Amino acid sequence: MFSHVMIGSNDIERSKKFYDAVFAAIGGKPGIVDPKGRIMYLHNGGVFMVTKPIDGKDAHHANGGTIGFAVNDQAEANAWHDAGVANGGTAIEDPPGVRDNGKVKLYLAYLRDPDGNKICAMKRM
Repeated sequence: MFSHVMIGSNDIERSKKFYDAVFAAIGGKPGIVDPKGRIMYLHNGGVFMVTKPIDGKDAHHANGGTIGFAVNDQAEANAWHDAGVANGGTAIEDPPGVRDNGKVKLYLAYLRDPDGNKICAMKRM
């Protein structure tokens, strides 16, 4: 369905440190910086990119939007969350754990990245 996800950042170096850490925690490789200064992460068949906005204005996060990263298990979600907090992210919502709505059981861990984007690690149980 998606070809890629790209978010804006006001500080590419800070974002690279943060996303390199959270992707390493789930078995990913450090981001590749292209000639335009954008960071690209290739992981499990997906593409995630971080860029300064091309219009030259400040990057802003979406209120109500979430970007979810699939993880293999609860331990990987916890490592992802810990790496994010240790590298400039902010823990948000409930602590990492199981959410059960009666139909679907998920293990979720939520963060805001250093630019305020809401991201989560998710394992369907």
